[in-house]
Amino acid sequence: MSDTEHFYQSHIFVCQNERPEGHPRGCCQAAGATRLRNYMKVRVKELGLPETRVNTAGCLDRCELGPVMVIYPQGTWYRYENQDDIEEILQTHLIEGRVVDRLQLQPDQ
Repeated sequence: MSDTEHFYQSHIFVCQNERPEGHPRGCCQAAGATRLRNYMKVRVKELGLPETRVNTAGCLDRCELGPVMVIYPQGTWYRYENQDDIEEILQTHLIEGRVVDRLQLQPDQ
């Protein structure tokens, strides 16, 4: 495999961290991360994106912004709230190759 080839074209890590109820930082799990990750996995298959892998991740340390994901190899971070956000990320980022500006997290967030 050359330096430009990857086993997956896109590898999505979806935070599934769970903190105790009422924790001051919150957690992605409490914001629906598992339900939305499961939806994303189904949609990736339905859209025929076989070179895309959706994985569960532990804490990605952006708890207050959750739920969050990061897509590699680009290293693009997103915050999402619902299935419409997931659809926009799949269509725009994975299929069209463009960043979803309104959902993208910046390094200083």
